[in-house]
Amino acid sequence: MNRLSKSQSPYLLQHAHNPVDWFPWGPEALAKAETENKPILVSIGYSACHWCHVMERESFEDQATAELMNAHFVCIKIDREERPDIDNIYMDAVQAMGLQGGWPLNVFLMPNQKPFYGGTYFPNQQWKQLLTNIGEAFANHEDQLAESAEGFGRSLSRGEAEKYGIVSGEAELDPDDLAELVTKLTSQFDSEWGGMNRAPKFPMPAIWDFVLDYALLSKNEDLKEKVFFTLKKIGMGGIYDHLRGGFARYSVDGEWFAPHFEKMLYDNGQLLELYAKAYQVSKDPFFMEKITETVNWLEAEMVQEEGGFHAAQDADSEGIEGKFYIWTYSELQEIVPNELPWLSKLYNLKSGGNWEEGENILFQTESYEDVANEFGMTETELQIKLSEVKEMLLKVRNRRISPGKDDKILAGWNGLMSAGLLQAYHATGENRMLDLALQNLKFIQEKMIVEKVLHRSYKNGQAYTPAFLEDYAAVIRAALMAFEASGNVSWLDLAKELADFCLDQFHDESDGFFFFNNPKAEKLIANKKELFDNVIPASNSVMARNLHRLSLLTYEEKYGQVARKMLGGMKDLVLREPGFLCNWAHFLLESVVPTAEIAIVGEGAQAKALDLLQAYVPNSILAWSETLTKIAPILQGKTPDPDGNALIYVCFDRACRRPVSALEEAFAQLPYLD
Repeated sequence: MNRLSKSQSPYLLQHAHNPVDWFPWGPEALAKAETENKPILVSIGYSACHWCHVMERESFEDQATAELMNAHFVCIKIDREERPDIDNIYMDAVQAMGLQGGWPLNVFLMPNQKPFYGGTYFPNQQWKQLLTNIGEAFANHEDQLAESAEGFGRSLSRGEAEKYGIVSGEAELDPDDLAELVTKLTSQFDSEWGGMNRAPKFPMPAIWDFVLDYALLSKNEDLKEKVFFTLKKIGMGGIYDHLRGGFARYSVDGEWFAPHFEKMLYDNGQLLELYAKAYQVSKDPFFMEKITETVNWLEAEMVQEEGGFHAAQDADSEGIEGKFYIWTYSELQEIVPNELPWLSKLYNLKSGGNWEEGENILFQTESYEDVANEFGMTETELQIKLSEVKEMLLKVRNRRISPGKDDKILAGWNGLMSAGLLQAYHATGENRMLDLALQNLKFIQEKMIVEKVLHRSYKNGQAYTPAFLEDYAAVIRAALMAFEASGNVSWLDLAKELADFCLDQFHDESDGFFFFNNPKAEKLIANKKELFDNVIPASNSVMARNLHRLSLLTYEEKYGQVARKMLGGMKDLVLREPGFLCNWAHFLLESVVPTAEIAIVGEGAQAKALDLLQAYVPNSILAWSETLTKIAPILQGKTPDPDGNALIYVCFDRACRRPVSALEEAFAQLPYLD
């Protein structure tokens, strides 16, 4: 066993028996490279990554390859989910070299950590040749490699403000900008299959979350239906696990058909929140089905005994991608022979398979109503039969060898799932969803905050690696949502403490944005800022929206000032490239249309608050209390009616409209986008 055997990361532990003399990232490896003047090979991946497994089998388990690696390099293996900061740096470097990024990411560094070459997956023969060539180049032309590395080092140290021409300051807000931005975005929609018009297809929840709120605030029915259409197509696709619930990371095609079968907590948290909002607005039972099944999957397969949520499930089982999830026609004939005619129609099942090698992926392209009509059933009858079939197939599937699981707990991803569960609670009224979310946040608070510092990872009773901005941002957002749902001020206090820590440790006064890593905690060759919204929204955009909400709940203007300056810096970029900046666009929307500050005080406040949350009011914050209180500044000075019954105060910029007692009257006071 090599040094990785002492790691907590399942990904690093997968490499603990390799003949490669792996080091984890840390002072020991970096000092060895400096002392022995050896180049560093950094290899980055994650446990659910298919091609990472392939490269391990072909190269890292191969004795001859390992000998080449050990002879010429100090070899460092990194779990990108534990160290996204290092992954960001070296992914940027590889892309600056004009190479395609992805995982596994293999980067060659000088002993001073500056990169000079890299790439992703290499077949074994090519990898061995590359190792030999670089080993010889370092031995004979170290000065030339050093010169190249200096150039990439300078590129990495360029600040984002300089790179993207960002000038900070408060933005002028114009509703026409939003209309132009949405027109640009909708031109990229796939009208046939939903989602964005490209393949492979990623769900990109931040895009649809923004578009839904824009549609609601501008009363644009057509745009709202486009969001529902996309969510229907994703929920019907092979990317969704029709038997157990939960979503895979992406589909390799443009039709949501063949997924890359790994299930990540961060996708499922965000999609759960999005489907919950879609249900709240539409009351479509299809969306409710996806919410319920996905929470069932989470409860059954991803909850750790202390209340944390595991990180991911692998794409592979028995070394084959998707094997756990797919079916031959003959298997289905054996298990559900009488139901196969309508089931085949519903899920596009073919006797010769609808995918590779005679296998079938469950892929719905017709509605339950149409299939029921074709087979002489009511939709309710079909649903009952389908539920029974799913149960039978799931029993058989559960006897298969399960995909690997990454059972570490990541603070930011748990924050995303807690937010999803809180929204699902508002949509369904199911207390189990609220309980799961609050237990999870308590777990983060009690186990992952050590001496007032949030930590990124937790496993085997131990929190490790100080958290990154991504973690703080997601946990703050979930804590603010928990305050709205529960009325418990401790969640507002937690959000405020974490935000204050970020302002003190991560914030860069020079351009107004936050570093992804805490530059005061560890010295890296570059301190990066995450500005572009991707599969997970940028930590800076999430943080900006958090600070906006915090300023309205606490009446502390410092939060709002920082948030507005961040938006001002990003506005021009958002208008140019909305597809990659939709969470920023969401904040622009919340700034153009004043955010409603809703306070409810008096007997019956909780019931009114929950009714309001259940209805889904975009661009609003909410605080409530059954009694007169000073627990949150937004509630101070708000009183019930003369009989002590709850009144609803709808306020903007701390100025309140006439307090009302009925929800309909409160809704009438909310602004819309003209």
